[in-house]
Parts: sequence; structure tokens; C-alpha cells
Amino acid sequence: MLRYTLMRLGIFVGCLVVVWGLVYSGLAPRGLGASNGMWVVLLALVISAPISFVVLRKERDRASVRIVQKVDRVKANLDANRSQEDVADDASRAQGHAS
Repeated sequence: MLRYTLMRLGIFVGCLVVVWGLVYSGLAPRGLGASNGMWVVLLALVISAPISFVVLRKERDRASVRIVQKVDRVKANLDANRSQEDVADDASRAQGHAS
């Protein structure tokens, strides 16, 4: 998941640099007054989102598979712990009734 996040951040930073260059060269419109920095960041976010969605599809799928595997492993461990507790509880009840 860290790799996906870093790749997504890299795409955003690349878009930020390109948008900043376009705005300050006059090819893209400037923001109103002091909002120019926010305009550049917002425009970079809007541009980087669909690029990340398309370019990082395989990495996102790999990350989701890893997350599902971890969740399944945790569920299996919980089930194993529950069954151990049930066996121990049944054994102690059986000893209590046998006395």
C-alpha cells in the first residue's frame, strides 16, 4: 500500500509542477488575487486523479489483493482462537460435571 501511495504522490507532484509551469508561463489561467497557490494545487489534483486511476490500476489491484489476504489471515486466526477457547471451555465443563 505504501508503494501505491508513493506512486500516487509522485503523479500528483508531477502534475503540480506542470500546472505551476503552465500558470506562471501564462498558458493556463491564474487564480483570483491571493488564491493562485490554491488554484494550482486544486487543478493539479483534478488532473492527477484520472491519470492515477488509469496508470495505477494494476498496482491498486495488487494492493487490494494483499489487503484481502491479510484480512482473511486475521479472520482465520480469530476463528482458531475461538475454537481453542471453546475446546478449553468444554473440557473444563466436562471435568466439572464428572466430579
